[in-house]
Amino acid sequence: MARGVGPRIGQQLVTACGSIQAIWSKSTGELQQIDGVGPKLLTSLQQTDENAAKKMALHCQNSKIHILCLEDQAYPDLLKTCEDAPLVLFVRGDVAALSSQRILAVVGARKASRESKLIARRWSSYFSKRDVTIVSGMAYGVDAAAHGGALDGEGLTVAVLGCGLDVLSDTQEKQVDAIAAQGCVISEYLPDINARPEHFPQRNRIIAGLAQATIVIEAGLRSGSMITASQALSYGREVFAVPGSVLNEAHAGCHQLIRDGAALVESADGLLQLLGWLQQEKKIDDSYTPMNDEEYKILDALKQEIMHLDSLADACRLTVPELSPSLLALEMQGVIERLPGSRYVLGGKN
Repeated sequence: MARGVGPRIGQQLVTACGSIQAIWSKSTGELQQIDGVGPKLLTSLQQTDENAAKKMALHCQNSKIHILCLEDQAYPDLLKTCEDAPLVLFVRGDVAALSSQRILAVVGARKASRESKLIARRWSSYFSKRDVTIVSGMAYGVDAAAHGGALDGEGLTVAVLGCGLDVLSDTQEKQVDAIAAQGCVISEYLPDINARPEHFPQRNRIIAGLAQATIVIEAGLRSGSMITASQALSYGREVFAVPGSVLNEAHAGCHQLIRDGAALVESADGLLQLLGWLQQEKKIDDSYTPMNDEEYKILDALKQEIMHLDSLADACRLTVPELSPSLLALEMQGVIERLPGSRYVLGGKN
């Protein structure tokens, strides 16, 4: 609540003074000796209102918003190692989710393709079932799909916001309630602070800082996901990218990351193997047993690639009318999924 105190100068103050609380016990002369403390910042510190801070703390308590300070034991260890870590986090939900042993950031385009959202949701569900906590930004597209997949897998998920926890729309409130019931939602901004464009690059550093690794699923060259990947690399974390069509500029960011050394990933289990997390995998059987010869042919064909209805009929040596009842039955059970343009892909239950 002190104007002009950002994460970096805040950490300098804490380091110089010994603790957050000790800042206000220092004399004017002592504060002036700290690097980065000029006249404006000194005035700001002197004008801070203890009663306003207490009022905000009481509001958070009544609103079931946890306040985590950098010195608190529950503050996430990975994020604490970042030199620009927030001094304060406001949290709704289970604070313990921030201390998960394995945390993966899943990020990508807001206006993502159906395929990219499918990958994000399906892979996040797979990770979630294997005790990997999913962190993302609760935006449209890949972020929403990642949180949805984690909820499907009944694992933990963490959403990082670019606004305060009191200024959400009705739709966002529903999302927050769902995520907080199975993880937590966090923000470095005071609860009454509205979203601003400059907040989101700041938000992205927290996503990167919370996780051991970041996977980017569809991203343009100039995108928030690329900022998150850059932040993750600056923190010494692993970065992975999912390749896409060279004809679609929406995948250009992922291709650039791969050229720059990010590991290319083509499957969820492949990512866990690269991270060394696969050996701890639970034995989970999501396979489906075909009920007849037509279903067997369909599933066998779709194991190779996403297929258009006509191509799938040719591969199965069936007419479209003959194929349609089996496709509908498999789709209803979640064994396959229909994509735009009459294309089909294996679903999460196969």
